[in-house]
Amino acid sequence: MTLGQELDTNLLTSSYDYFLPEEMIANIPAEPRDTSKLMVIDREKNIIVHKKFKDIIDYLLPDDLIVLNDTRVIPARLYGKKNYDGAEIEILLVREIEKDTWLTLAKPAKRLKKDTLIAFKQDMTGTVIKCLDTGERIIKFDYPKEQLFMDIIKKIGEIPLPPYIHNAKCDVERYQTVYSKNEGSVAAPTAGLHFTNELIKRLNDHGVKITYLTLHVGLGTFLPIKTENIKEHKMHEEYYQISKETADLLNQQKNNNKRIIAVGTTVTRVLETVYNENNGFRETTGFSEIFIYPSYKFKAIDALITNFHLPLSTLLMLVSALWDRNKLLNAYELAKENGYKFYSLGDSMFIF
Repeated sequence: MTLGQELDTNLLTSSYDYFLPEEMIANIPAEPRDTSKLMVIDREKNIIVHKKFKDIIDYLLPDDLIVLNDTRVIPARLYGKKNYDGAEIEILLVREIEKDTWLTLAKPAKRLKKDTLIAFKQDMTGTVIKCLDTGERIIKFDYPKEQLFMDIIKKIGEIPLPPYIHNAKCDVERYQTVYSKNEGSVAAPTAGLHFTNELIKRLNDHGVKITYLTLHVGLGTFLPIKTENIKEHKMHEEYYQISKETADLLNQQKNNNKRIIAVGTTVTRVLETVYNENNGFRETTGFSEIFIYPSYKFKAIDALITNFHLPLSTLLMLVSALWDRNKLLNAYELAKENGYKFYSLGDSMFIF
């Protein structure tokens, strides 16, 4: 910035900071899933109501369309040893670039130079074929021909729970949505964790339509912003897929002026990436690197179900673009006063 210029406070990373006591970070998910707390926010009337998630049906209309992300978290955390000195290495699979070749995060990354060979269990090895300036490593995996890569990592890998969850009492399936299907994420689309099969049936009986898309959650979801001007931050791309059936339902909603309700920031990013005001939605696959922050104008969605997000995160900025940043942060303070739990295993809000 030149002398005399001031950046809009909505564009300052520090404007999205808030204090959260550690005891308010959820380590134990609600059981049943739909008994978690729900903050209902009516933007037009500026009204906030405290409910249970299962009560969301009271705020949904027949012919609403709910869009869910059916991605499934893979056991993406692998442990191996460097072949020449036996040093232990932790690998986080981020995204498959081509068959058996993955973009990864490594710990400690500085030990992994190009051509380094890593030995894993189940007779699998990985060779570093490229070191990126951003710190990631591209690794080519080799394993017995009679086995499948996904079967191997299910035996030797771990589900990568977020680092802020300590001693979490949460089994592997509880960190998946009940409708998870397409494997490929390194983290759960957490807004969907509140849904039960019973609630989905009640919504269908109520006349609410439900459809699915896929976005494999990757680095873009949880990497911190390192710039004070958020316009200088670049999102990592994440793979998405929308079927013809889902595109047709979305177009029908738009044409009939009915609500499209995104479950989670992942769904929001896909819909806002794909939607074209002239051509609507379409069956497609691709990679999204859209970064949504104030004053973004939403084109695709009408309402959002989402969790309470980390300070300084791109997710908090996305929700601030849908509502007002100051009002949202005030709602977070209200959530703290009312005993809500935060982050991946925590409670949620419905903004409409």
